[in-house]
Amino acid sequence: MSFRLSYRADPGNPWFSWQYVRDNSDTILAAVREHASLTGRAVLIAVLIALPLSVLAYWFRPLAGPILAVSGVVYTIPSLALFAFIAPYLGTGTTTVLVGLVLYALLLMVRNMVAGLNQVPPEVGEAAEGMGYGRWGRLFRIDLPLALPGIVTGVRLATVSTVALVTVGVLVGHGGLGQLIFAGFQNNLYKAEIMTAALLCVALAVVLDLLLVLVARLVTPWSTRRAR
Repeated sequence: MSFRLSYRADPGNPWFSWQYVRDNSDTILAAVREHASLTGRAVLIAVLIALPLSVLAYWFRPLAGPILAVSGVVYTIPSLALFAFIAPYLGTGTTTVLVGLVLYALLLMVRNMVAGLNQVPPEVGEAAEGMGYGRWGRLFRIDLPLALPGIVTGVRLATVSTVALVTVGVLVGHGGLGQLIFAGFQNNLYKAEIMTAALLCVALAVVLDLLLVLVARLVTPWSTRRAR
């Protein structure tokens, strides 16, 4: 079954309006701040959880399958359904949104972090052990630095995905720019409100991704030189 939406162009309801931006600048900035804050906190929490899980999967290979499987199952749950399931237990505050965002970010991070650690050449690990490095010393001095490109890739993917998923938080009243998009649809399809919020979502994702690329180049200068 297909549905066709049709409406006549309304010159009084443009898809973008500087007047709307000027009149609602405080509301727009508040939505951007909430969106960026939720994204940053969710990604940080996900990194703090995903990195230990990835190290466990790297050290104890039989655990890799179950860890990836559990995070993969969570990722298959539709976002609206996940927030609706969490809300009765945690309420309709930012905690509900953060829990959902972290759960979705874990798969992208763990998968890429484990892949990055597994790409460390075995002979490098053997050389480190021959030099007297223990498990922890090898992890912090050899494995993690060499796995940084894969780790950063996972963080980048999770960050861009989280920016998009924050908008679903409108279901519990904390959707950042998603609040404006939802309000635009409720307000007789207020196009300027919808388009402004959508463009800012895209801009936020692009800016955060570029920042992570810059950080990656700063912390892994050897990979940049190798690419040249």
